[in-house]
Amino acid sequence: MIRRAFLALTASVLLAGPAAAEKLSLNSISNYFNSFQTAAGEFTQINSDGTISTGKLFIKRPGRIRFEYNPPEKSLVIAGGGTVAVFDGKSNSAAEQFPLSQTPLNLILEKTVNLARRNMVVGHSSDGSKTTVVAQDPEHPEYGNIRLVFTDSPIELRQWVITDGSGQQTTVILGQLTKGVALQASLFNVQLELERR
Repeated sequence: MIRRAFLALTASVLLAGPAAAEKLSLNSISNYFNSFQTAAGEFTQINSDGTISTGKLFIKRPGRIRFEYNPPEKSLVIAGGGTVAVFDGKSNSAAEQFPLSQTPLNLILEKTVNLARRNMVVGHSSDGSKTTVVAQDPEHPEYGNIRLVFTDSPIELRQWVITDGSGQQTTVILGQLTKGVALQASLFNVQLELERR
């Protein structure tokens, strides 16, 4: 259930941008991701079953992300070393693990993000206040897709929605991301977290 929710992650803060703003280019959005290596902030997650969770998000590109859920939840999701581990706070079973490459989130955690390559983008639109990009792995569309929502001036990621291969969606609404923060490697060490538990 948590894995499905993670794979359906959707982050969206619908902040009004300037009226009739132009659609952000794929190069501008790629440059936004490539402009930082680390970031941290708060998130609100709307799960596929309608429940809501909150927590803190830590990003260390390439390939690392951590979702710490606030109490009463004790769940934790870590991506590091090419693996995603989902620690279910309500279960005594071992963490569920799977390759990061099989999640749409991998597309924005690459060392160099280039949304214009490989027919990755399957949707690119603007409603006048925000730009939405839908991306998927063109070689494995069965992994699902990620829908990214941006505002401009300056460009900021406000939301993403991950739809997994079974059609389940999860929405994550991002607070303000603080970029360039110092993050210890241990935050993203799946093996270390397994040993702690």
